[in-house]
Amino acid sequence: MTEPKVPAKALDDIKAMTFERALKELEAIVGRLERGDVDLEESITIYERGEALRDHCDRLLKAAEAKVEKLTLGADGTPKGTTPLDKDNGAPF
Repeated sequence: MTEPKVPAKALDDIKAMTFERALKELEAIVGRLERGDVDLEESITIYERGEALRDHCDRLLKAAEAKVEKLTLGADGTPKGTTPLDKDNGAPF
């Protein structure tokens, strides 16, 4: 894999972004690239930033998934505790 051409300083702000903010910027980049209204050099630059945003969103989602737990119910149907999300069993509910 080649090193990104975007300077590291230009990507530092991504680390502090919330998932929602990073996703919104990523969607804007995709829109610009789909419209084709940017020159080649800028397309490459914003594509690489988009990759960094996608990676950031992926890390945040994985971290959130690791925190998800499912409720365990007692025989009477009341919550009795939690267990870790079972990734092999699909949805947590």
